[in-house]
Amino acid sequence: MARRAIIFHGTTANPTVIWYPWLAEQLRARGYDVETPHHPGTNVEPIATFLPTVLAAHTFDEDTVLVGHSGGAALLLALLEHLDVTVAQALLVAGYSTQPNDGDEPVLQGSYDWAAIRSHARELVFLNSVTDEFGCDADQGRAMFDQLGGTLVVRDDGHFTADTLEIVDRLIP
Repeated sequence: MARRAIIFHGTTANPTVIWYPWLAEQLRARGYDVETPHHPGTNVEPIATFLPTVLAAHTFDEDTVLVGHSGGAALLLALLEHLDVTVAQALLVAGYSTQPNDGDEPVLQGSYDWAAIRSHARELVFLNSVTDEFGCDADQGRAMFDQLGGTLVVRDDGHFTADTLEIVDRLIP
């Protein structure tokens, strides 16, 4: 089976901004089939009604790598909880599992089945920053790491909105 990567953009973003196209090209050059879907409902529509749409829109298997940024990373938690397969890797960039700021966060579930999430990813990687201006900071990364294990990488890179994000590319096999 071919390796597949799906890159989920953040809140109010789309697949053509920041590092998403750059990472997609890096992964394609390494032999990945890459999807960069546009899900405008991310962190806009309540997760209970939005999640079935996302699950139906994609195919997931043991060779799938999931990358989510910000609201897209929070989406990955719900996605992993409800998958019926175990993916190769989930990389949550500027992710969070609790309210990161005083904004509305419909992407968050009221609670998570951490064991189910952990069982649906062979490898979990959390990339957070001590200087995240939206509150998706190192404390958020640590909270997910404490529940799920995996690898926590803490940087000083704000909300990870640079045009390229080489650290993400280096974290994916």
